Amino acid sequence: MRNYSWTQKIYVFLRSAQQWYFDTPERSLDEAYKAALLIKTIEDEHFGGRKISPEYASFGRNTMAMFESDLKKHLKTIRMRLVEFNASRTIFGDPNQTITKLSRQDGINFNRDSFAIQQKNNPSLILEKLRFIDEIASRYQEEKKENLPAIKPQVMRPDAVFNNRDLQSTQERLRSNSIENSEKNNKPSSKTEETGVLPRSILSTLNRLKVELDPSAEEEVVKNFRTSQRRTLISVRLVLLLVIVPFLTFQISKNLVIGPLVDRFRNPEQATMFLNYEMEEKALEEMRKSEERLKFQSFLNGGEELSAVEIEKRLQERVAEIAEEFRAESSNAIKNVFADLLSVGAFIWLLLMSKRELAVLKEFFDQIVYGLSDSAKAFIIILFTDVFVGFHSPHGWEVILSSVSRHLGLPENHDFIFLFIATFPVILDTIFKYWIFRYLNRISPSAVATYRNMNE
Repeated sequence: MRNYSWTQKIYVFLRSAQQWYFDTPERSLDEAYKAALLIKTIEDEHFGGRKISPEYASFGRNTMAMFESDLKKHLKTIRMRLVEFNASRTIFGDPNQTITKLSRQDGINFNRDSFAIQQKNNPSLILEKLRFIDEIASRYQEEKKENLPAIKPQVMRPDAVFNNRDLQSTQERLRSNSIENSEKNNKPSSKTEETGVLPRSILSTLNRLKVELDPSAEEEVVKNFRTSQRRTLISVRLVLLLVIVPFLTFQISKNLVIGPLVDRFRNPEQATMFLNYEMEEKALEEMRKSEERLKFQSFLNGGEELSAVEIEKRLQERVAEIAEEFRAESSNAIKNVFADLLSVGAFIWLLLMSKRELAVLKEFFDQIVYGLSDSAKAFIIILFTDVFVGFHSPHGWEVILSSVSRHLGLPENHDFIFLFIATFPVILDTIFKYWIFRYLNRISPSAVATYRNMNE
């Protein structure tokens, strides 16, 4: 009777899971539609039916920040749910499923009681919802496109905005080097163009004075500072997410999902105790040490030797403990494999969903790297090359590979480890040298010269 009850529960659970799975298109569209309704409600109640923007309201700074935060959250929900809707419809096709129509009943408070659920088998309802969602989301797409390039200007301190001589040298070399070379080849060169009528220092001083006397210079400084602040916040947040999300995914999935499943379906009595021969050798070595420890303790107790039966009894207890330890270690390795796959999937998903943030992060790192002095660049290059491809790097690579093998429950193949150490650092060293020769030599020749002098 108990077996029948347990089977019935599993059947009900699988049926509900199947129903939830096949209702994914409907559920995703409803959630996107609900988020669009929330945005529309904020627009109607606080911005006169226009889009959520400081131009159409006279709210304070904190109030506007709250509305913008809600807007970003709802737009992200719309984007995610539409992706889920399109993907699920691609998988399921267009089945004759009932479409749940949600009609708003009261204000901004949306819950199960706030919508009347009507079953409809009408494809026009899907188009109606999608049309409404596109109408709401299209108002803010142009704003995102306008704001994204605004993140790219250089970060400049207020006291150094007009005295940065490296600004043109870095940007023009990176972005328009080939264009300038082609123009120089097509135009006839002259002495006036090469030297100029006045010295460059005088011209740069005049340009700086001209900019300082400009009445809009202060606004430009504030604008650049705010842009720099936004870029820094976006970059730091993305880096934290790339670290925290995979780590939390690994811990949560291992302890709450994969761990219970492995413990349930892997029978401790019938499961393999050792995943590889190295575990077995460690267990035997631990047993030998335990036996020698018992004999040593018996000699310390005033010469009273333990009987063979007593030693065997204690040794059996210790062997049972060792078996339990290695059984748990084997189960832990299996859990690590699946949890690692989920964490890698979460990392890749985060990269795919953060393409704009990755572009901002690249600009942030470029500015930091190219803003360093030549000595700092050379120091960082030498540090990285010595750590990863230097004389002491093989020991570090050996420790890393051994730790990864134990983490995944794999045997430590010393032949593979030695082959990896003999080839991979050499490949990295070649890539470093090619990068220095190909790119750094053109962008910062003085850094390359400093690197060579420090290396010698």
